[in-house]
Amino acid sequence: MGMWTRSELERIAASDDLYIAPFREDHKTYGTPTWIWSVIVDGHLYVRAYNGEASRWYQAAIRQGAGRITVAGTTRDVFFAGARCAINDQGR
Repeated sequence: MGMWTRSELERIAASDDLYIAPFREDHKTYGTPTWIWSVIVDGHLYVRAYNGEASRWYQAAIRQGAGRITVAGTTRDVFFAGARCAINDQGR
């Protein structure tokens, strides 16, 4: 679960197909992929739930802390964490 390359971030920014699948409660099985909005800020990939922090996938991502995303023809295991307020404000 390494960092994204510049090329990968450019492909992600140009695409509109990011799907997120946090782990289920067993920490082994991926949840159902959910299409979500993403943004690149200062070389980092961020996602935002349409229904905010009440979204089921968001709650699962924060609770489990890891899962998988599929975007721009790439599938990768990732870690999830809440965004700092300053970053969150830049995406608005």
